[in-house]
Amino acid sequence: MIISQVRKELTEHIIPYWKALKDEELGGFYGYKGFDLVVDKKADKGVILHSRILWFFSTCYEVLGDEEYRALADHAYEYVKNHCIDYDLGGVYWMTTYDGRVKDDMKHTYNIAFAVYALSAYYNATGCDEALHLAERLFDDIENKTPDEYGCREAFTRDWKIADNDALSENGLQAQKTMNSVLHLIEAYTELYRANRSERVADRLKYQLNIVEDKIYDYDNDALKVFFDEKFDVIGDIHSYGHDIEASWLTDRAVEMLGDDVLTKRFNALDLRLAENIANIAVDENGALNNERENDKINKTRVWWVQAEGVVGFINAYQHSGDERFLDLAAGIWSYIKSNVIDNREGGEWYSELSSDDKPHDYKEETGPWKCPYHNGRMCLELIKRGIDFDV
Repeated sequence: MIISQVRKELTEHIIPYWKALKDEELGGFYGYKGFDLVVDKKADKGVILHSRILWFFSTCYEVLGDEEYRALADHAYEYVKNHCIDYDLGGVYWMTTYDGRVKDDMKHTYNIAFAVYALSAYYNATGCDEALHLAERLFDDIENKTPDEYGCREAFTRDWKIADNDALSENGLQAQKTMNSVLHLIEAYTELYRANRSERVADRLKYQLNIVEDKIYDYDNDALKVFFDEKFDVIGDIHSYGHDIEASWLTDRAVEMLGDDVLTKRFNALDLRLAENIANIAVDENGALNNERENDKINKTRVWWVQAEGVVGFINAYQHSGDERFLDLAAGIWSYIKSNVIDNREGGEWYSELSSDDKPHDYKEETGPWKCPYHNGRMCLELIKRGIDFDV
């Protein structure tokens, strides 16, 4: 049954892998482990990585109740609190050195959102008031520093001057606003609202959801647009399959947390359309979820996080529709993950990427600024929480 399998993967594989990266001497977690499974103890430590690790161990503790996970969350919290937050000018840094000094002081809305998400989750798991105050402070930084008349700007210097958005622009495009940042603001504000039930947080969460409805959702193609200029006019012709299936359940969670029946009904319908479209166009014959479409070219790289989000997204679609086709798709992706994506070498976790013929990309790390326990760990935790069990 799938729940027993993902629980085993979580507790006997994913958690031990990340526990082993704990830096007992300098704090936080080691920032890089290559495909060769050699840890670079002097690699820079990504702030996004540490926010995601804090979220992960906090949620493991909340869901599973093991005090060891609380201790790991405490360790991550101390690093985020002491090394990642800019207490003078607001926001969080982009990167620290291996010993906790500021390496890159860029401010990015996406990055700050993940810190809000992680600190809120730590509060929700432990009741630490200090963490909630920090999350609220960073929420205020986003809301006071980043908005323009169209939405939230994304990339800034340390003192909040506009900078190029290289960090979240891809495919040769220079985007000023991205679907990705909006999606993770929604995610962060949902967790913060769960913590403090603030009407201001609820209002700003609804504002971001409205941007999805009004600017990002492509009603002709049941897909999300990806990259935009400052006015949210689309640039490029990109369809990110992984972000669509991830958004299909994250926005569902947001509206259900808000408890707004009208908004919930609208988004449940849109999100089911998103999931149905991904089911129809993005699942390969071997069960894997393809990565994206750029113009008329399909990228069939098997990316670890895309597979993980596919499992959760299709189970969420089943819960909203009762259509067992979605369970079959989730089972197919999980079977693909077990056979191909999980790295069963001693000291391995999940491969970052595989080619379309299922060969791991040996130039991709297993721990890095973006490779973290957030997507695959969350998949396991979501399945355990949702309790939808079936044979695989």
